[in-house]
Amino acid sequence: MSQPYPPIHVIGGGLAGCEAAFQIASKNIPVILHEMRPQRMTDAHQTQGLAELVCSNSFRSDDSTANAVGVLHEEMRQLGSLIIRCADREKVPAGGALAVDRERFSAAVETVIAAHPLITIKRAEVTTIPDSWDQVIVATGPLTSPGLAESIRAWGGEDDLAFFDAIAPIVHFDSINTDIVWFQSRYDKSTDGGDGKDYINCPLNKPQYDNFIEALLTGEKMQFKDWEENTPYFDGCMPIEVMASRGHDTLRWGPMKPVGLTNGHDQSRPHAVIQLRQDNALGTLYNMVGFQTKLKYTEQIRIFRTIPGLEQAEFARLGGLHRNTFINAPRLLDAQLRFKSRPNLRFAGQITGVEGYVESAAIGLLAGLMAAHDRLQSRWTPPPADTAHGALLTHITGGAMADSFQPMNVNFGLFPELPTDQRGRRPRGRDRKAAYAKRAIESLGRWARTA
Repeated sequence: MSQPYPPIHVIGGGLAGCEAAFQIASKNIPVILHEMRPQRMTDAHQTQGLAELVCSNSFRSDDSTANAVGVLHEEMRQLGSLIIRCADREKVPAGGALAVDRERFSAAVETVIAAHPLITIKRAEVTTIPDSWDQVIVATGPLTSPGLAESIRAWGGEDDLAFFDAIAPIVHFDSINTDIVWFQSRYDKSTDGGDGKDYINCPLNKPQYDNFIEALLTGEKMQFKDWEENTPYFDGCMPIEVMASRGHDTLRWGPMKPVGLTNGHDQSRPHAVIQLRQDNALGTLYNMVGFQTKLKYTEQIRIFRTIPGLEQAEFARLGGLHRNTFINAPRLLDAQLRFKSRPNLRFAGQITGVEGYVESAAIGLLAGLMAAHDRLQSRWTPPPADTAHGALLTHITGGAMADSFQPMNVNFGLFPELPTDQRGRRPRGRDRKAAYAKRAIESLGRWARTA
């Protein structure tokens, strides 16, 4: 029996691709799901199974009352997510986290996908997109094959596809001590005609600088995976501790140089400065400029909290450096995840610059719904920005700064600020997180009735 609609092609059988395919098929639209394994394996995958978890078996916190990823779990349940449904079915004891038996989870997802009458699985590598494919979702993840990666590079620009994350830590603005730091651009310059206060500056005197360098050099480091070892550093993403090892004052002539800056509190000239730059349009997140690192996470928190002004810093993301393929989504994608220069292509999952299993699946879910609405020629209304799905979507399609875009997990720093009470105050601490969570889940529930 012929289908009423031509198929939508989904490239990639990971979490995002499977979720996108399932959402499309659930709208009675045929899907062809392309997965290159086992014809072509990757350096990280061990099986040919769909939705294979290549790293941890954890989907992180399942607390939907005060944790952003837990809120995302709950929203995905409301939206009928295949990935969360299978995770719930194959979960293993993990305290407050949602962790799964990885083999049973992969098998559960593949069973549903393979049995669906509107989904066809094709096991072959896709290196380019035929003109006859009028709707395509690219969900190939951080280990996109070289052939397809080169095609993506050709569609975009030479600098809009990254193969290596150089991740600087990101700090919640409201955890920074503004009694110590000050706002100032070097030499009071601003690139957009602003007030010359584009950066937050953390001052260090000589003893503080000396101690900081020693901590960087002696802190425990993460190791590269075997398949990352041959990817060399380049100047733009050199770990901060590697720079420090090249000479005691190297950082003072690099990302920590104090020239052109005067402490706004006492007019003194600092020995060294650590700068933070706004990382999202809301101004709730700031990244530590030039501070990509291979320090272990616990070491990053310990060492970076010795920086004046960051003693109580809360991190939306910690630093890292690892192989990863992702596009500059804020520059390349429109509000519906379509490639601006080729609007028949959508991107989904980790290749869009979200980090984590759940975030990847959530963007796959949205891309699937968007593609289905396109095929049905029905109106698409995006999820509200105060939901976890809406916050992620807004971040990667314009909320993040394109010039410093790096992969990001979901966190409350991506959400619009909470309203103030009659006294002009907002909730703090756990009450703040609970308020974000409650607002998001209620908002998503209203939106889901029309999705």
